[in-house]
Amino acid sequence: MSYMQRVFPFLRWFPLRKEHLRTDLMAGITVALVLIPQSMAYAQLAGLPAYYGLYASFIPVLVGALWGSSNQLATGPVAVVSLLTASALIPLAAEGTEEFIALAILLALMVGVTQLLLGVFKLGVIVSFLSHPVIVGFTNAAAIIIGLSQLNKLLGVQMGTSDYFFLNILAVFQQIAAAHWPSLLMGLLAFAIMISLKKYVPKVPGVLMAVVVTTVLSWAIGFERTGSVPVAAVADADVQALVDEVRGVQGRIAELQASLGAAPAADERGRAEGDPAAQRRALLEQELADAEAALVGHERALRGQRLQRAEGPDGEPLLYRYGEVPAHLDAEAVRWRVRAVDGDQLVLVGGGEVVGAIPSGLPSLQAPSLTWDKISTLLASAVVIALVGFMEAISIAKAMAAKTKQRLDPNQELVGQGLANITGSLSQSFPVSGSFSRSAVNLNAGAKSGMAAVFTAVVVLITLLFLTPLLYHLPQAVLAAIIMMAVVGLINFGAIKHAWQANKHDGIAAVVTFLATLSFAPHLDMGILAGAGLAIVLYLFRTMKPRVAILGRHPDGTLRDARIHDLPTSEHIIAVRFDGSLYFANVPHFEDAILEAVAANPKAEYVLVVGDGINEVDASGEDTIHNLVRRLRDNGITMVFSGLKWQVMQVMHRTGLYEEIGAENFFRTEDAALDTVYGCIGDESFDAKFCPLKRQNVTSKRRDRAERDAAAPQQGS
Repeated sequence: MSYMQRVFPFLRWFPLRKEHLRTDLMAGITVALVLIPQSMAYAQLAGLPAYYGLYASFIPVLVGALWGSSNQLATGPVAVVSLLTASALIPLAAEGTEEFIALAILLALMVGVTQLLLGVFKLGVIVSFLSHPVIVGFTNAAAIIIGLSQLNKLLGVQMGTSDYFFLNILAVFQQIAAAHWPSLLMGLLAFAIMISLKKYVPKVPGVLMAVVVTTVLSWAIGFERTGSVPVAAVADADVQALVDEVRGVQGRIAELQASLGAAPAADERGRAEGDPAAQRRALLEQELADAEAALVGHERALRGQRLQRAEGPDGEPLLYRYGEVPAHLDAEAVRWRVRAVDGDQLVLVGGGEVVGAIPSGLPSLQAPSLTWDKISTLLASAVVIALVGFMEAISIAKAMAAKTKQRLDPNQELVGQGLANITGSLSQSFPVSGSFSRSAVNLNAGAKSGMAAVFTAVVVLITLLFLTPLLYHLPQAVLAAIIMMAVVGLINFGAIKHAWQANKHDGIAAVVTFLATLSFAPHLDMGILAGAGLAIVLYLFRTMKPRVAILGRHPDGTLRDARIHDLPTSEHIIAVRFDGSLYFANVPHFEDAILEAVAANPKAEYVLVVGDGINEVDASGEDTIHNLVRRLRDNGITMVFSGLKWQVMQVMHRTGLYEEIGAENFFRTEDAALDTVYGCIGDESFDAKFCPLKRQNVTSKRRDRAERDAAAPQQGS
């Protein structure tokens, strides 16, 4: 049974108890009511159409619960992973396009495979390379970036996707005069509902109520308004020029796609060997990529125009820039924007943006498109997302396990998260992870096992099959408000301050990660890699010079740091304690400390290394000890060791260092070593009774005190 539970961890849920099944059902439904609108918001944060969030909330939620180790962890789309997905893919394809969606699905597969391999080979410890201060700095910066990235949807304006995130945000603020105020009001209404319910009626799901109220209101007032006019209706010369540029590039893309379709296929080998057909195809592919990039820029410029529709003398529609309609023409009060150029027609939108039509039914099951070029391009991002996503998931799971007393298996959780992403990629999902907010909802709703997540998946399934038409009128500004509310809880500057107070190096790592993530945005992976690299460098720097204490005998009978406690030391015996593992970065410091102590005590005949603080010795450490033993021996000084740990002794045995030093020079305790060394000092002037390291004097005083106490008259009990 234990073997079966390792292969199928969900077997531990059984047999199901009736009362637990009831609480799991209620918890599953409650989480689903939060998950459905949140997942759609996070899908858009990742750069995909909103309904892909529902795809990511079905199979991944189910598989993550079945093969994970936490009973309450809620898997699905999350803010940080969604933003990392967008930052990885935006440089490679236009948001929302088929190519972008295909890359997101492939990225989910790569993230899942990475996590699964780490779990199968029990390498969950590798996430320790992303230290807590680095994650704190990254999370704070990511939360700010996520919140700011939703401003354009809240204001109903366009935002660019350049390599300079804060320039894009600046451009959004410059468009405030052209903001769509009904969109802003919808977003503010959603904020008001969520904040009020959280404060006064916390048991009511505020996200769900905000979605219901604003969706009904959007439908009732006709929040969305669409229309179309012929291209010939554009009366403004500058707008007409933009339309012509878009149509021209669209035509060129169609020609290039036709040429590529007719061109023979070519592989990388043919291109490398100079095959003319292969090189011709490569040129066509590059030209197509350039044309698609140019189309994105032209469409963005066109969508940024605010237009006004008027009726011409003959009743034909005319399109002008807003506020520039001739006085003799009847103009509509609606501000129109160009959503798309479709042949000879301009598709216009004149109200607020809504989610729109969501395909009914389940996502089709198909494997992602795999090519070596795509895999190599996404590999670094996949590793970062896999580690960050798992760290987020396991942090939440541990926090809940502390309350539920459940035993967690991090490697099994890696397997669960990996399988969730792999199976999700087969059902058109983007990368997912464990959610802070939904896991808390799940726990507070009384979930006892992963069956709660199964019920959540069933509710999502019902939504996909029957309820998607109800989401058509959900305003995009409300999704933006949902994301902003979700990430507010991630901002915690107090954690950065706490890291600084604990250790200056940790504080530096947190601050640098925070600033680097903001600076590199939208390339967030660069920020977290910079922070992780700095944290490792600072750790090495910190351990390069561990404390080396020359020891003296303290009045309490123990050997302590002579400098700190102002204790006398022996001229003939140098007792040294090294507080750190001996490895390549700090062995020079260890060697220098020993040689300096020997130089300061020319009468020294023995060096005692108290090894209680040495946890590990690598090849460099072993070699340094070997050389020191020989060098000191040549100068008439013997090196002895006490308190060495089993793993250190194993290294010495395997390398022959134990035999080189001699078994007689290893002792279990420092006092045993000193008792032996006292009888081996060759200097006739040395008297062990008066050695500052001798413990006998302290022991005698204690014995005398004990005898006096025993001889004293007994007091009443």
